[in-house]
Amino acid sequence: MQTAARAAEAERRERRATRKRAVASKLPKLSPGQSGALAQRRRQEVTITLCVLAAFNIVVWISRHDWGSRAGALVVTLLVAPVVHIMLHRRS
Repeated sequence: MQTAARAAEAERRERRATRKRAVASKLPKLSPGQSGALAQRRRQEVTITLCVLAAFNIVVWISRHDWGSRAGALVVTLLVAPVVHIMLHRRS
């Protein structure tokens, strides 16, 4: 009885693995992201910029209770994000 159950389970695992291989073969291969010191530095800079902009929006959200100011702050944040990034991470 246990032998038949084990055989059936092994057969199910094999069918499942075959299906996974068939589906995976049709999907595009993803290239691994950039790695290295420069890529890590860029990721860190972007993270810092996003944290600063999120902090600004949180302060506006807490201090202003009207939706117009909140929406305005979000729009301004999106528009000035590149400028803030350049100002925070200027290279000499």
